[in-house]
Amino acid sequence: MSAQAAALLASGLAAGLLAGTASCAAVQGGLLVGLMDRSAGPTTAPQSTGAARAGKDETCSAQPSAGDPSLIGRFLVGRLVAHSAVGALLGLLGAAVSLPPAARALLLVAAGVTVIVFAVRLLRRTEPGCAPPARQTRRLAAPLLGAATILVPCGVTIGMEMVAVSSGSPLGGAAVMAGFVLGTAPAFALLGYVLRRVSRTRVARLAGVVALVAGMWTIGTGLNLGGWLPRPTLSAAASAGVPATGSARTNETSTNETGTDKSSTTGAAVAEGGRRVTVWAMRDGYRPGIVTARAGVPVEVVFKLVDQGCTGTVVIDGRDIALPATVVLPPQPTGTMRYTCAMGMYTGFIEFS
Repeated sequence: MSAQAAALLASGLAAGLLAGTASCAAVQGGLLVGLMDRSAGPTTAPQSTGAARAGKDETCSAQPSAGDPSLIGRFLVGRLVAHSAVGALLGLLGAAVSLPPAARALLLVAAGVTVIVFAVRLLRRTEPGCAPPARQTRRLAAPLLGAATILVPCGVTIGMEMVAVSSGSPLGGAAVMAGFVLGTAPAFALLGYVLRRVSRTRVARLAGVVALVAGMWTIGTGLNLGGWLPRPTLSAAASAGVPATGSARTNETSTNETGTDKSSTTGAAVAEGGRRVTVWAMRDGYRPGIVTARAGVPVEVVFKLVDQGCTGTVVIDGRDIALPATVVLPPQPTGTMRYTCAMGMYTGFIEFS
């Protein structure tokens, strides 16, 4: 392995351990629920009448099941292979193979629906008994679900994909993506262990409820990323709990004709002359959450990166932008523009007036 590939592998590993663990487990972990819907119960089957009289138990034959820890390993292997392959393609072909925001939004909605289906099956499952004989299709389900996580990338994954593109080589692209997957593997292994344990108990129903909520949340983030939610007005966005001024570090407020600070009267930060605004990308969202700019003129949006995470890549005007960056928007009509992080989890608004 070349020195460049080794360095990219190490950087991907560090990003996975430090930044990608929580976000990726939250976004992609719901697919692990699919390994639980046929989980095995106790290894001892209910006794038949004849066996009870004879004082003998009938036992289930040993077979792979959703409770089998090897399935979690297969899931992780499928995830590693898929991400490494995509990293190699990104290093070879560049951004041409990257998914645009609209495509990712559709995949998020589809993933949310899939997780909801898994959750409903888990909630409707009867008391566990002997698992049915394992079929080859069930053995393949774990690696296929692991590979499918590449279609539902978390926010940090988008940043790693951009690093793979900039590497300019298949080996470098595969190395950074493989390192990232290895860095997040402990979190997925722990999640899989917990799910495997609760799948044998009545707590599985609680896990089903949690998965149901996660599925609906994933659908919501997909709709938000795709821009398919109604455009709010400035007052509606503020009442929804979006921070208006958020950070005291912004000095880009202007005054109205009476000399009053416009940010205090409208609840939003206002650019100098309405042509330039500054937004800080924090770990938990964008600050200010609402900025005001002038309609009908080009506007510069200066994004400054404070913390690494999903907000490190912003989707604005239909484009993925790695931060820090300055985005020049063409003249906009009066109204509200929504921008989100790479996975639609955090949202900011620009009010053009």
